[in-house]
Amino acid sequence: MKHDSPRSGTLRFRKMHGLGNDFVVIDARAQAGEPVTPGLVRRLGDRHRGVGFDQLAVIRARDGGVGVDFWNADGTEAAACGNATRCVAHLLLRESGAEAVDLVTGRGRLRAEAAGDGRIRVNMGPPVEDWRAIPLAREADVDALPIEGTPSAVGMGNPHCIFIVPDAGTAPVATLGPRIEHHPLFPERTNVEFVEVIDRTTIRMRVWERGSGITLACGSGACAAAVATARRGLTGRRVAVRLDGGVLEIDWREDGVWMTGPVAEVFEGVLAPGILEEAGE
Repeated sequence: MKHDSPRSGTLRFRKMHGLGNDFVVIDARAQAGEPVTPGLVRRLGDRHRGVGFDQLAVIRARDGGVGVDFWNADGTEAAACGNATRCVAHLLLRESGAEAVDLVTGRGRLRAEAAGDGRIRVNMGPPVEDWRAIPLAREADVDALPIEGTPSAVGMGNPHCIFIVPDAGTAPVATLGPRIEHHPLFPERTNVEFVEVIDRTTIRMRVWERGSGITLACGSGACAAAVATARRGLTGRRVAVRLDGGVLEIDWREDGVWMTGPVAEVFEGVLAPGILEEAGE
C-alpha cells in the first residue's frame, strides 16, 4: 500500500471493519517522520467532519518485521485492538501470499493466520489477571470488584471491566459505560462489557469502548468477556460471542486467547490537504 507524506499535502488511507467495528488504516512503513498526531486522529475520527472510525491503525516497519500502533477516536493511544489487528493482518497476508504473519504491537508480538472463508484469526496473547498489571488502582478480587454488580477485570493489553447481566440487550451501556470507564478503580480508564450468558458455549455482549464509546464489536473485549465467564465457571474456554455487529469465535488456549472472525474492506481514500492543515499537520 503506497502512501504519500503529510508534508506533500496528502495522506492515503483505507477504511475497513470487523463486524462493524470500523477503522482507518494508514500504512507508514515506507514513510519518514510521524504521519499521525492526536489532533489528526480526532479530526479523522469525527464522523461528521472527518472520516469516522472507532480506532485508527498505523502500520509501521518495526524490529525487522511489521508493527501496528492503535489510536482511539478521542486521540488517545491504545496498546491493543483485536479487530483492527485482524484487518491489518488481512492486508499483509494478501500482500505477501503467506498464511500467517507476526505483528508487533503494544500488546506484544501477535500471531495472525488466515482462517478460510475471508476470516482471520489472531492470538491476542495470555490474559492479564494480576490486579497491578490490568491495572487497578488498588488490590481487589478481579472476579468480584468493589463496584455495584461485582464485575470482573481482565487485561488484554487494555483494561476491561465485565458485568454479567441477565439481558445484554437492555443493559445500560450508554449510561453506565462512561461512568465505569472513568471509575477511580481504573487509573488508565477501562473498556466496559455487558455480558449475558446464553449457554456454556455462547455469550451475548455489548460494549462501551474506552475513548470511542458504544461500538458494534470489540475484539479485545470479546476475549476479556470469554476469559471472565470461563474463570467464573459460567462457560468453557471456547465460546461464540454474539455482538451487535456479528459473531466472534474465542478460544482461550494455553498459548493465549485466539479470536476468529471476518474482516471487510470498505474503500480507499486520500485526505484533502485542508484536513491535515486543520489538524495541525
